[in-house]
Amino acid sequence: MNHGNKVNHLGRKKAHREALLSNLASQLITHKRIVTTLAKAKALRTYVEPLITKTKKSENKEEIMHQHRIVFSYLQDKAAVKELFTVVGPKIASRPGGYTRVLKLGIRPGDNAEKAMIELVDFNEIYGKGVEKAAEPAKKTRRGKVPKKAETAAAVEAPVAEAQVEATPTEEKAAE
Repeated sequence: MNHGNKVNHLGRKKAHREALLSNLASQLITHKRIVTTLAKAKALRTYVEPLITKTKKSENKEEIMHQHRIVFSYLQDKAAVKELFTVVGPKIASRPGGYTRVLKLGIRPGDNAEKAMIELVDFNEIYGKGVEKAAEPAKKTRRGKVPKKAETAAAVEAPVAEAQVEATPTEEKAAE
């Protein structure tokens, strides 16, 4: 019986599984998204998210070097560690967690394995921009009026636009 098993062994021994996850994590950090099987993607998520959390900035220089060494012990790839701390780390600094996203892609024709794409959330501009735009529109009241906050924002933007239009002809006269 296999009660209480929280680790997906992926059909490999411990050393082989750690090497596999290390290589997948390095490729994910380098390329920002990879396509693999669903089981490997889910196992990779639990492997790489704590490593990304270690990149959050600290004031102490010794602690920063310590975090570099810890991450290097997992990844064994200097380029991936450098990319993680210089590119990925600053971009995820404000995010409290959930740095990766797993999207199912269907099945692989050869062996019927479920494929999935795992990606770093902050590096997908297409998906991220759509989410921000969906959250912006102001809600209307039951009577169909725009809330006061939206009215004041529109009133502030209108004079600024008019001021820019008026400034343009005066600049042309000054140039002549």
